[in-house]
Amino acid sequence: MLSVCVVGAGAVGGVIGGRLALAGIPVSAVARGATLESLRTHGWRVNDASAPVAAASADPADLGPQDVVVIAVKSHHLPALAPALAPLLTPSTVLIPALNGVPWWFFHGFGGALAGTVLDSADPGGVTTAALPPAQVLGCVVHLAARQAAPGHALLTAGDELILGEPDGALSARASQAAELLRGGGFKVTVSDAIQRDVWFKLWGNMTMNPISALTGATADRVLDDPLVNAFIQRVMTEAAAIGAVIGAPITQSTEDRVAVTRRLGAFKTSMLQDAEAGRTIELDALVTAVREIGARVGVATPSIDALLGLTRLAARSRGLYPAT
Repeated sequence: MLSVCVVGAGAVGGVIGGRLALAGIPVSAVARGATLESLRTHGWRVNDASAPVAAASADPADLGPQDVVVIAVKSHHLPALAPALAPLLTPSTVLIPALNGVPWWFFHGFGGALAGTVLDSADPGGVTTAALPPAQVLGCVVHLAARQAAPGHALLTAGDELILGEPDGALSARASQAAELLRGGGFKVTVSDAIQRDVWFKLWGNMTMNPISALTGATADRVLDDPLVNAFIQRVMTEAAAIGAVIGAPITQSTEDRVAVTRRLGAFKTSMLQDAEAGRTIELDALVTAVREIGARVGVATPSIDALLGLTRLAARSRGLYPAT
């Protein structure tokens, strides 16, 4: 049986680790603080169910090499954490990053002239790329909603879909094996031959609602009900779609149709708004700064994206939710 470790047993990591454990798969966790104590005391908890944790520690060296490592921390925490994950890795370890936004591995075997590019906004100094080799990554796009009822207790509130794919587009045996592993946990898993397109499509839909909600404190319905904000959102999406077309991740849906999909979700709080309300730093760089950086590299003007980034960054800095420099 494969050895599996989840790094970051919060909402999404707690759901993935917990559902695999409930299926009888031994799953370890890298966690800290109250989450670590909860795992050691109660095991994995998802909604009303619980299952034993194979092992849990703040120190990856306590857990040893793993066959599969699911990374479910916020993207802006990864550069500081990545080097410490070395004890979990062998040359054959499969890394499955369940992250929002543009990940460090995005241009591995993809992007035309940008292939091999390490983005400053996604991986400052290339630290994550050095510690977590893109060649060992299976890209992952998460389509589910989850939150924490308490440290170590994840609540799955909607969806159960995951998309996996090799960054170079190959349909590999390890992708099939990882898909079967996750299906064993009750997830609906699709193996994609264009995972960056799947990443970009999800990003295109949430790179606006997240920061605008954090900036304004408004739920999604109120954001979309304001005609000026709604129009601004669609201008940002138009710029992001233009960038996607250049790098090989075209968007075929209209901005109006995508906004309509979001509107049907009702009066929800985005994950970034929840982080802002809790006083946690926000993952602005993966969702917006990286898109702006890619646009600059391929010569696509981004005035609306620039405005979104500047306003949200300033508001977050004034509240201690984003680095001052």
